[in-house]
Amino acid sequence: MALYRVNKPRNPQANFHVKKNDEVVVLTGTQQGKRGKVLEVLRDRSRVIIEGVNFIKKASRKSQEQPQGGIVEREGALHISKVMLAADYDSRKSAVTQEDKKEAAPKHVAHKHDAHKHVAHKKAAPKAKK
Repeated sequence: MALYRVNKPRNPQANFHVKKNDEVVVLTGTQQGKRGKVLEVLRDRSRVIIEGVNFIKKASRKSQEQPQGGIVEREGALHISKVMLAADYDSRKSAVTQEDKKEAAPKHVAHKHDAHKHVAHKKAAPKAKK
């Protein structure tokens, strides 16, 4: 038996910083920057399913809803630590305005090598063979 099983239920956390129907932003990973609404919170695995984010392909059997069966795309779960409420994310981004960025930008300091003009050196013409 494996030491670590992904689907093994753990002691679920009592509450999280996001809940169903909240709008969230993905902070890290391949889906970074994407926004969506939380469809489901999987408490036992500390994961969330977000609308329109992290699509996975899943094989499905033939059924009444899908007589053909085949491969279905649906949203996969992301770890809850990778998401942040969109309102908090926007307020964090707007806290640093363009004026603050200009003030925080380092001033250009003149260096010795800046005074010299950089001249592109020409390559010597190849010698003609006799």
